[in-house]
Amino acid sequence: MADARPVAAAILAGGQARRLGGANKAALEIGGRSIFDRQYDLLHQITSTVFVVGGAAGPWTEREVQVVPDLMPGMGALGGIYTAIAASPCERTLVVGCDMPFLSETLLRRLVGVTDADLAIPRSARGYEPLCAVYGKACGPDIRERLTRGTLEASVLPAGVRVAEIGPQAIAAIDPDGLLFVNINTPHDYARAQRLLELQSKTNGRSYHD
Repeated sequence: MADARPVAAAILAGGQARRLGGANKAALEIGGRSIFDRQYDLLHQITSTVFVVGGAAGPWTEREVQVVPDLMPGMGALGGIYTAIAASPCERTLVVGCDMPFLSETLLRRLVGVTDADLAIPRSARGYEPLCAVYGKACGPDIRERLTRGTLEASVLPAGVRVAEIGPQAIAAIDPDGLLFVNINTPHDYARAQRLLELQSKTNGRSYHD
């Protein structure tokens, strides 16, 4: 049952990371800190209710963060999104992928600030960004139905819900360096993320979102 708190946050622990040799992506360090630590501290600026979906073991164990097993295992990112929605104690849940080191408090607060929609989601130049979005409970039934059919595309929006988009122009104003939706799936991605942070730090004289 949803409680009176306005929003919770869920970090999707991800799959088996085969392209990273099975490494736990959330434990990878960027700028001397694990991605998980960067995300967890940032999300706690938004809400006191932060939990992890999937991945019983990981860097979250040191912080004693609640871990929720996937309700429908083997269903990829969309399955994780569904679990986050269904297991959340709040009506709305900010869902983020565990391999995104450059999330912005400005963007997250803008998403959470949308209260008249069932789904608040960024739409970057490459399309919808479903692993950085706020989902209301109303999104759950359609996503569950798609999962039972084996339709697993997370970027396809739930049917029959009110959607608020944060479009490319608004994103560019928040994220002039184009780092927000960088994720890490391969060793090349990891090396690139480290280079991007180093370049950004030299340019601005600080670490991203610190």
